Amino acid sequence: MMKDNVKDFFRWVKGTELVELDDIDVSEDPVRPELTLGFRITHGRKIFGLKYGEEIEAIICVAFTPEVPYTVREMDYMSRTGNGNIAVAYTVWSRKRGAGRKIISKLLEYIKEKTHITQLVTLSPLTPMATHFHIKNGAKLININSTTQNFEYKIND
Repeated sequence: MMKDNVKDFFRWVKGTELVELDDIDVSEDPVRPELTLGFRITHGRKIFGLKYGEEIEAIICVAFTPEVPYTVREMDYMSRTGNGNIAVAYTVWSRKRGAGRKIISKLLEYIKEKTHITQLVTLSPLTPMATHFHIKNGAKLININSTTQNFEYKIND
């Protein structure tokens, strides 16, 4: 039975793909449900899903900015410039255990292919859950702000 579980896990890891989404149920977002779908897909901002088969198992929303933002408002203004070389992941959630970690690694692969992106940072809430998630997944804390914190994921090893 353990052998079957391991085989299923590796099939899942190899079978997942990062896809761009243009429609999600924003009320499902545990971090920033107040941000509308329109906010998430305008000004170059993107929504990505971790797809396995026909299911979306995790979701991450990303903005592209020229500087590291400390608030959602700053991120909104900065992403309107259209020339951001910093990918800012401002919300992530998963529907399956392990899918949050996997979508981060798939996003890193995607970013490595985009030569103009120089940094992947987060705009995370000041919660132990967010801190633990990002540190556990290899990110480094780079800023603590009044209402948010920024973690950085290394693009190049």
